[in-house]
This record gives sequence, C-alpha cells and structure tokens, in this order.
Amino acid sequence: MANSAANSSPIPNVLADVGPRLKRLRTKRGVTLTALAAQTGISKSTLSRLESGQRKPSLELLLPLAEAHQVPLDELVGAPDVGDPRIRLKPRVRNGRLVFPLTQQSSGLQVWKVVIPPERERELRTHEGYEWLYVLSGEVRLIIGEHDLTMGPGEVAEFDTRLPHWFGPAGDEPVEILSVHGMDGQRMHVRAAPRRKTGTA
Repeated sequence: MANSAANSSPIPNVLADVGPRLKRLRTKRGVTLTALAAQTGISKSTLSRLESGQRKPSLELLLPLAEAHQVPLDELVGAPDVGDPRIRLKPRVRNGRLVFPLTQQSSGLQVWKVVIPPERERELRTHEGYEWLYVLSGEVRLIIGEHDLTMGPGEVAEFDTRLPHWFGPAGDEPVEILSVHGMDGQRMHVRAAPRRKTGTA
C-alpha cells in the first residue's frame, strides 16, 4: 500500500514540469540565459540544466527566479491543485499602476484588475497581443491610433495591442478597470462609442 501511495504522488510530475515552465517564462520575456544569470546570480550552466530537467529545482534556485520573472513562487512551481479555486490577490506596481492578477497561469489569457492614478505623461505603446478593457469605476481615456475615446463604468473596448495605444484616467481622479490580455493579435474592434459633447459652442 505504501509503494502504491508513493507511486501516485504528484510531486515527481510537478518537479518535472518546472524546467519547461522556466524556459517558457524566460523566452516569453525575451531574456537570454546570460542575462538571467547576471540578474539572479545563478550560473548559466545551472539555469540551462534546470530548464532541461537535468537539475532538480530547489528553493534556493527558485526564489531568485520567481523574483526575476515577477511571478509568485507557487505559479513558478505549478503547485498541485488542493481543491480551493480562490485566487489570492497579490498586488504589484507596474509603471505606477497598481495591478491585481486575477489568473494563476502565465500562459493563455491573463486577467488583471488595474487601479490607475492620474498620469501626466501619455506614452503610446505597442506589444504583441489582443486586449479587452472593462471600466469598473471612473472615466477612462483610451487612445488607439486615430481613436480618442472617453469611457465610463460598464463600457468595454477591445483592440489589437500591436497598434499604438494608451489608456488612463480622463481627469484628475483614479480609475479602476478589468484588463484581459491574450497573445493572439487580431483586427481592432472598438466597443465604446465616443462620448457626446454637451452644450454648443
């Protein structure tokens, strides 16, 4: 009975999956082994052996890697499901914005709640992927190429992130949004109409 229980343990499978997961995270970020070695203090050869499964992961190695990849340790390890589907929110600060990850996996669709303070600079960015925005509170200004929109609570926009874009508070108050991001870029669709101007000139 003891041998049967040991054979059914998920731990070996979990450890075997760590290497490929580390490699996916690194390549997704576009980081070389040399750069990661310089960032973590772990030798390039050790990192290579970890990713190929030739080196067993240890806490001493995984902690600096989790910090470098900016992911929770349990996500890096891919901890076995313990039957609790709740996600423990661990806020992060990115470019001055407070980001709450709402998904546990680092591949496929990623969902965040984002709190954005008023921003002086509006720098348009581009990157691979496709994004959906849902406004929870406040007024959001969304700039995509030639589109310049103001969105209120309950409004949604979706767009190809390969187009130059920026979004943030339309005024001096912070806003809260839900952001869903996928890696498959598609043709842009805007689901929010520009606000009508009140009054006449």
